Amino acid sequence: MSERSPITTHILDLGSGYPAEGVVVTLEQQDGDGWTQVAKGTTDSDGRIGQWFDGPLVTGLYRLTFATGDYFQAYGKDCFYPQVTIDFSVSGDQDHYHVPLLLNQWGYSTYRGS
Repeated sequence: MSERSPITTHILDLGSGYPAEGVVVTLEQQDGDGWTQVAKGTTDSDGRIGQWFDGPLVTGLYRLTFATGDYFQAYGKDCFYPQVTIDFSVSGDQDHYHVPLLLNQWGYSTYRGS
């Protein structure tokens, strides 16, 4: 296994001020008109998923889907977005992509991390 996955994510729950532990995240790659699951994992106490995808990382469109409804339900909270899906492009000139998610019950934000 490589030192780190070529695609990583980190979830912070802005409502609690802590990393979002226990969020199921699915990574998919576009395959023609559909999507193929590449990896699936659950965030740890730091809001991260350890080694979950070894690659190879190929140019194309990828998708991260976060099961946010299940996460908030586990804490007895309602949420507006029961699932957050982020599509992003991967080009051949980069070896690592980090996609953070800043989350609360009523909204979210994301950006290209490092």
